[in-house]
Amino acid sequence: MNYRHAYHAGNHTEMLKHATLVAVLAHLGRKEKPFFVLDTHAGIGGYDLRSEEAGKTGEAEGGILRVARADPPAARDYLALVRGFDPGGALRFYPGSPEIVRRTMRPQDRLVACELHPADVEILRAALRDDPRVAVHHRDGYEAIGAFVPPPERRGLVFVDPPFEKRDEADRLGRALAKAVRKWPTGTYIAWYPLKDPDVPARIAAPLAQTGVETLRVELALRPLDGTLVGGGLAIVNPPYTLPDFLDALGPQLLDAFGARATGAFRRDWIVPPA
Repeated sequence: MNYRHAYHAGNHTEMLKHATLVAVLAHLGRKEKPFFVLDTHAGIGGYDLRSEEAGKTGEAEGGILRVARADPPAARDYLALVRGFDPGGALRFYPGSPEIVRRTMRPQDRLVACELHPADVEILRAALRDDPRVAVHHRDGYEAIGAFVPPPERRGLVFVDPPFEKRDEADRLGRALAKAVRKWPTGTYIAWYPLKDPDVPARIAAPLAQTGVETLRVELALRPLDGTLVGGGLAIVNPPYTLPDFLDALGPQLLDAFGARATGAFRRDWIVPPA
């Protein structure tokens, strides 16, 4: 339990991840019927980018602060939400995934947020306790996937943003997702993974490929693999039909915002293509 989101909030891997989350939530909100969101590794909800933890890494300067200055058009809705999280407009505060979901939900929608770190879950509970649409659980995120799907709403999203502290994390993530997809094959799932270990994407994709359910993969790297965290990827089960075009616009614009068009790479392909 060493990993804490506070040290990495707003880093360069979060732009693709959270802009995609905003786009999928917007798509879910186009129908009047309620939707459900399960956030399996929720963190504390919101982050002070001037905190001691954030200051130790300085990752936000090369992430959200740089992208906000570039203001890429495809990220406009995401950046508007981020700026709205800081009333002062200085981008001092950054919303984690529970706050992104909460600020996108309507009165009829519902969020279950799970966090295993004992200190972080109490901070998250305090931040969200006044919202009746939200339930916070001190629970292992992978176990929660099996427990909460399928939801009564029968439409919604499972968002999985694990710490990747353990060597078998990619295998555990792939197995948990595939099991959940078999239980709830019509749900949408977004799972994040780091671009650091070259075999991680394949270890996640293999179990998902066996489900036969439409699954998109997207990756953004600022430079070739070199043993450090060069970027991040997403496996997206049942993506909205508008998402591929959105990602094709977002990826190159983020590379430009990072000044990484020459050294970086954007990739989008299908683990399981549309039928």
